Amino acid sequence: MPSYASDPKRRRELGGLLDPATAVLLTVECQRGVVGPDGALPELAHEARSSGALANVARLVAAAHARGVQVLHAVAERRPDGRGANHNARLFRAAERLSVRQLTGTSAVQVAPPIEVADEDLIVRRLHGLSPLAGTDVDALLRNLGCRTLVVTGVSANVAVPNAVFDAVNLGYTVVVPGDAIAGVPAEYTPAMIRHTLALVATVATTGEVVGWWEGAGDGGGA
Repeated sequence: MPSYASDPKRRRELGGLLDPATAVLLTVECQRGVVGPDGALPELAHEARSSGALANVARLVAAAHARGVQVLHAVAERRPDGRGANHNARLFRAAERLSVRQLTGTSAVQVAPPIEVADEDLIVRRLHGLSPLAGTDVDALLRNLGCRTLVVTGVSANVAVPNAVFDAVNLGYTVVVPGDAIAGVPAEYTPAMIRHTLALVATVATTGEVVGWWEGAGDGGGA
């Protein structure tokens, strides 16, 4: 990947996509019950933290807040009685047996530190499915916000993140993926999935590139 700081063409490309007036930052399932130290999926939580992905999400959120970029947090949860939840895949059935469940109203569905949620952030909670966009309010909210570019971060690179990217592209949005701000398991799967799948439909960047543009207030500053 070319250096953002030294490549004017790439700087212009990202600048055209990351206009604060038309870009929205999406965090996917960055919740205590998923990426927290006592989450339901210890391997995924460990990878999100040890890789620096969760810290990079927090860095992107902070930069978005400072620059006036809308932030939207997508949270997966379920009712205690399971009403309305999917049961049609192995993943859903396994989730029902986990010691930590993403139950509505519990700490498991709160956005996890070190990410900070601002008053102006939007939180969209879903009770079903694999995607933060399909069958949720996200698309309508993005259109009302005038969004043209969706910056996708979070977990997991195995399921929810690619679903979010594909759905956003199918809905007509341009997608930017900071590759160091997403995580999946095993660790080596994430870069392979980015290179061979997401790079075909999204602009892959780094946290530093996105933050550099926003912190530079559009003048190409930052690294």
